[in-house]
Amino acid sequence: MQLKLHWQILIALLLAVLVGLAVSPDTSLFGISLLSIFDFVGKLFLNALKMIIVPLIVSSIIVGVSGLGSSDAFGRLGTKTLLYYVVTSTLAILIGITVVNIIQPGIVDGVPAKEILGLSADTSDVITKVEGRSASDVVGIFLRMIPTNIIRAAAEGQMLGLIFFSLLFGFFMTRIKQQTSQLLQSFWQGVFDVMMLITDLVMKFAPIGVFALVAKVVTISGIEVFKPLLTFFFTVLIALLIHIAVVMPLLLRFIGGVSPIKHYQAMAPALLTAFSTASSSATLPVTMDCVEDRAGVSNRVTSFVLPLGSTVNMDGTALYECVAAIFIAQAYGLDLTIATQFSIVVLALMTSIGVAGIPSASLVAIAIILAAIGLPAEGIGLILAVDRVLDMCRTSVNVFSDSCGAVIIGRTEGERDILAA
Repeated sequence: MQLKLHWQILIALLLAVLVGLAVSPDTSLFGISLLSIFDFVGKLFLNALKMIIVPLIVSSIIVGVSGLGSSDAFGRLGTKTLLYYVVTSTLAILIGITVVNIIQPGIVDGVPAKEILGLSADTSDVITKVEGRSASDVVGIFLRMIPTNIIRAAAEGQMLGLIFFSLLFGFFMTRIKQQTSQLLQSFWQGVFDVMMLITDLVMKFAPIGVFALVAKVVTISGIEVFKPLLTFFFTVLIALLIHIAVVMPLLLRFIGGVSPIKHYQAMAPALLTAFSTASSSATLPVTMDCVEDRAGVSNRVTSFVLPLGSTVNMDGTALYECVAAIFIAQAYGLDLTIATQFSIVVLALMTSIGVAGIPSASLVAIAIILAAIGLPAEGIGLILAVDRVLDMCRTSVNVFSDSCGAVIIGRTEGERDILAA
């Protein structure tokens, strides 16, 4: 019986720590430096991860939006659902930005954690780009949303413009004659299916990539590397806790007019399933059962809101992407401007929708955000060390937000028996 991927990654992480502590930066094997081997293998994994970004993002967004556009999803119920998802995801991202800027997990004893974490890439070009920027540069973000050349945008990794184009393409794909629309739908679905298989292949090598990336860092920096990682871990947990224990109950009480305590009780089985599987999609049948049978929301609302939510509503994931990107920026010593942090908000919101439902969606999304603000992707390897437990936590937040959406939308549709018992 093959071990599940997260166990393989955990074992690789532990082995990497042991090997990193056992060897020194000068240790060699057959005349080749072990450090250079770790560096080579780690870069291979990161390159493979970056390779799949553009085709995966474009195909997943086009397939998702075209499927939404061909149904009756832009009616009253659809508008309420999408508005709810955008608002809650934005709130989650803002919570993440606030908490990570207060705690500053990327700063250790007043100094950026770059040296402790063993981050080696040169960021002088990035510092030049972000110096002297102000809030007025936010306008530039909206200009970049509409690229003059979509092929160049893809080649240069300008993901904001690429995502916007994909959203438009998917929407208007359903507004042309049916025969042509179906042909395009089949093409993009095929591209998406192929990219999913390639993503699966890349993630099979994740344990090897994690081993190489972490072993390199521990070899250079020793066990001190885990101090900022623990701070990052608790930063994410605090932000997720604020969202699920403060923001969502307030929405349930004041917009839905229901008892948050009763809803927690009704959703307990789904939350436990989400935590153990770390998959919103796998938890969907349990979520629907809890919302419909235990919370009392109608099938008309649950059958629309929850499947859509498991695909596009990723509050916890968006929050995590944001905290991770700013943590890495802090570790490099970058003082991100308001404009740059605003671009992170927009990208986290869009990518949480665009890459939802794919394996290791957050890693792909973080790579997109880092590329957008000019940071190297090597920091992702460090985040993998604590990613599994945080994945379980943020999936629970994602599922709880979906369920709150169903309850609130059901109440606005005039359903009065929700959580009445």
